[in-house]
Amino acid sequence: MPFLGPKDTRVVAGQVDTVYHQIPAFRFLNQDSVWVSEKDMAGKIYIADFFFTSCPTICPKMKTQLLRIYERYAENDVIRILSHSIDPTYDTPSVLKQYATRLQVKSPRWNMLTGDKAAIYKLGEKSYMVTAQEDKNEAGGFVHSGAFILVDKNRHVRGIYDGTQEAEVNHLIEDIEILLLEK
Repeated sequence: MPFLGPKDTRVVAGQVDTVYHQIPAFRFLNQDSVWVSEKDMAGKIYIADFFFTSCPTICPKMKTQLLRIYERYAENDVIRILSHSIDPTYDTPSVLKQYATRLQVKSPRWNMLTGDKAAIYKLGEKSYMVTAQEDKNEAGGFVHSGAFILVDKNRHVRGIYDGTQEAEVNHLIEDIEILLLEK
């Protein structure tokens, strides 16, 4: 599987080594008002996405597809889902808790995250390489990618999939299986 994003090289002990793009440090509150950071994802494979609870367009389709992943890996402690709200003003931990309850999902397997808007948007665009921003011309006032981003145990992006398409999510599940076999 490829490593996505920018890469760099460095010389270590006379050898050229490739340094792959890595998700940087982050810290957001989840639906239980618990801080979640990159440290909580150490040794985990996770799927990241961007949404908002009042989304009138693609979010319901995306959540249906994420539920497939959540249910498939319910007993696997290595798999996590991080859903980042792009409307943190409205999507407080209590609103996210109600949303998670409706979906019948729980942390830490599925963390619905909220926090500083600028930090969420920057993480989406610079690190996960997807669109996540306010846009008053869009339905609901926000525009975001429908992508699911697959991140390996070392915080490297390994795949980006259309989270509204069942066939794409099937491919994502196949790639999760490949990552589970990696040492």
